Amino acid sequence: MKYNKVTPEIIEDLKKIVGERNVICDPESLEAYSHDEVAEKEYAKMPDVVVKPTSTEQISEIMKLANKHMIPVTPRGAGSGLSGGAVPLCGGIVLSVEKMNRILEIDKKNLMAVVEPGVVTNEINNAIKDDGLFYAGYPMSVETCYIGGNVAENAGGGKAIKYGVTSRYIMGLTMVTPEGDIINLGGKRVKDVTGYDLLHLMVGSEGTLGIFTKIIVKLQPMPIAKADLLVLFKSVKEAIDIVPIIMTNGKIIPTSIEFMDELSFKTSCEYLNEKLPYQEANAMLLIELDGDNMAIIEDQYETIGELCMKNGAIEVYVADNATTIERVWRIRRNIAEAWKLVSPHQSLEDVVVPVSEIPTFMDRLADLQKKYDVSIPCYGHAGDGNLHVTPVKNPDWTLEKWYDTLHELLPEMYKMVAELGGTISGEHGIGHKRKDYIHIVLSDREIEFMKKIKKAFDPNLILNPGKIFDL
Repeated sequence: MKYNKVTPEIIEDLKKIVGERNVICDPESLEAYSHDEVAEKEYAKMPDVVVKPTSTEQISEIMKLANKHMIPVTPRGAGSGLSGGAVPLCGGIVLSVEKMNRILEIDKKNLMAVVEPGVVTNEINNAIKDDGLFYAGYPMSVETCYIGGNVAENAGGGKAIKYGVTSRYIMGLTMVTPEGDIINLGGKRVKDVTGYDLLHLMVGSEGTLGIFTKIIVKLQPMPIAKADLLVLFKSVKEAIDIVPIIMTNGKIIPTSIEFMDELSFKTSCEYLNEKLPYQEANAMLLIELDGDNMAIIEDQYETIGELCMKNGAIEVYVADNATTIERVWRIRRNIAEAWKLVSPHQSLEDVVVPVSEIPTFMDRLADLQKKYDVSIPCYGHAGDGNLHVTPVKNPDWTLEKWYDTLHELLPEMYKMVAELGGTISGEHGIGHKRKDYIHIVLSDREIEFMKKIKKAFDPNLILNPGKIFDL
């Protein structure tokens, strides 16, 4: 596809739409909008201009202008993504929603909130905690990401086993189409089967079908009791085998079940100077429980602890207050930071396999590590099979060798995932980082249907081009 460059005349038109202060052109300021959290520079691309609209109507005018002149537009939230989804591959306009950051309404009667896309996700919870409510769509980067990006990626996280992912909580959207039309999808209603479900087609569409300007999210009563278990196992298989046992024999649905392999937790514990006797373990589970009665939570964690010990656990540690809960969770949260000390060059993947296939996947992953002579720590959400597999550059390697190795390792790993009934992304999205591999897990016919949907919404192919698949 051939796009036009942003001219001085177009920049003047953009200033008329959003105001001069909200149009960024100088190269030093533009650099921050050329990448997301993917570290490798090969995935970055400079925009011609950044615009910061403050209303739905302004976004509509920007899209109409872009269509008229065939200028590509890349929507951007906080830039905290891990797929290159907010990178302006074709230059053009980056449309940042950072100034659309208001919580417009807290509707306690309907248990819903109306927010703009630039609201930091955790700010929703800060605004409603005194009312005994919370927003359960909970990605792990809750304090940095924007709700608009969460919706665009259908973000998941550690609590998905009990609460599900973002899509469960999105009840309505106001959005601007690639051609500049303003449409409203869904609303403050729990049931709706009127026509095709366009609302949930938009959730997870990675900014390729429309730009969200208002979002209606469902709220939940806040749980008042909470506890966590840190469980050490001698093998990955013993750790994973306990996951269905907790839910079938124990009849308990935990809030989350996080898995950490030996490479992950030992590196994190050393980084944190953690004194727990973890040296004999080869796998860890972090099991979170929440509810409205602490006595019930205590019964549940005693039941889970007994089941774990009967099925091969070395030790079970209970964290039932703020200090001990923080102590066990910081091991999980600091894995990525700990490995950055080994090397800043990492490929943060988030494959998904059926839970029962995790031990087989881990065995095959060990073979890959030997074959390519690279460390691949693995951690993530054992309850739903979503694993953060993270190849890390050998500090002694050149960048050229690292990239060459990665381009061989990743497709082999993705094919392995597909063979086990899995897929290549559970929460980070495809963006342009993984688009070359999508054919490994989707058929040509499936991809063709997706392309037809893209063309129906965006006939000029100007909105976030180069993402998910090539056209």
